[in-house]
Amino acid sequence: MKKEKVISIICIAAMIISWSAYFVTSKWMVDYTGSAFLAGFILRSFAFITLTIYIIIKKEFFQVFKMGKTALILLVIGVLGYLLDTFANIGFQHSDVSTGTILLKTDILMATFASAVIFKEKLHLTDHIGTLIMLGGVICILNIDFSNISLNWYDLFFLASALTVTTNAFVIKYTQKEYKASSNMIAYYNNFVVLLLFLISSLILGDFKFFNTNKIGSSLFWILAVVGGIAQSLIYIFYYRNLKIYPVWQVKLFLLFVPIVSSIIGLIAFDEKITLLKIIGLILVLLGAVLILLRDKINKQSNNKIGGVNVRNK
Repeated sequence: MKKEKVISIICIAAMIISWSAYFVTSKWMVDYTGSAFLAGFILRSFAFITLTIYIIIKKEFFQVFKMGKTALILLVIGVLGYLLDTFANIGFQHSDVSTGTILLKTDILMATFASAVIFKEKLHLTDHIGTLIMLGGVICILNIDFSNISLNWYDLFFLASALTVTTNAFVIKYTQKEYKASSNMIAYYNNFVVLLLFLISSLILGDFKFFNTNKIGSSLFWILAVVGGIAQSLIYIFYYRNLKIYPVWQVKLFLLFVPIVSSIIGLIAFDEKITLLKIIGLILVLLGAVLILLRDKINKQSNNKIGGVNVRNK
C-alpha cells in the first residue's frame, strides 16, 4: 500500500473518530449546561486555544492577519457554521429527535444531488445504491422510532441545517481551490466567528447564569470541555483536509460512520446497550461503504462487458 493511501486512510479515520468524540461530549455538555449556545461557546473556546497553539507550532499564526479579501469569505464560512448549529437547535427545541435525526441526514442526499447536477461530477448507479444502503444502516444504528414521528413546520429548520452544512462544505472546498486558502486559516476563522456568535447568543439569552451554579465545579465537566475542544480542533484539521482531496459527497459518506463510533464510545463510557438493530445497521453501513469503495472496479467490469457485447454484435 502506497504511503499516500495510508495517510489518506489515517486522516479519514481521524476525522470520523474526532467527530464522534465531539458528538458525544457536545451532547453531554448541552444536557449538563442546559444551553446549546453556552455549550458551543465553551467547546469552541477550548478549540480556539488548541488551534492557536497548533498554528503557532506550524508557524502560521501571523497568516491570520494577512488574509486580505479572502477574510470575507472566511467570515461567511463561519456564519454558515453558526447557522447550521442554530437551525438544528431550534428544530430539536420544537420538534422530536427522531424526525430531526432523519432530516439532518438529508445533507448526504443534498451533497450527492449538487455534485451530480450542479457540479457535473460523474456518479455511478452503485454510488447512489451504496449511499441509500448506508443511510438505511445509520437509521438502524440510531434506533429511530418511526411510530412516534410527527411533522410540523419547525421541521423545516432541520432541512435548513442540512442545506447549510452542505453549502458550507462546497464553499470551503471552493475557497481552498480558488482562493488557495490554507485549511488551517479556514478552520481558525471559522471557529473564531462561531465562538463570537455563540458568545453573543449566550449573553442575549442569559445562559451564563450557569456559571453561578455548583455544577461548574465538576471535574468531569472541565475534562469533557477540554476533550470536546480538542475534538473540535481535530475535526477542522482533518475534515478540511479531506474536503480538499475528496468530492464533498464522498466526505459526507465517510461521516456516516460517526454514529457507529459514537455507539462504541457510548458503550464503553456510558454503558449503553448494543442491540440487534444496531448490529444490522453496522452491517448495512459497511456493505454500502464496500460498494462505493469498489465503484471503479465494478463499473470498469461493467463497461468491459458492454464493450465485449458490442464487439461481438458487430
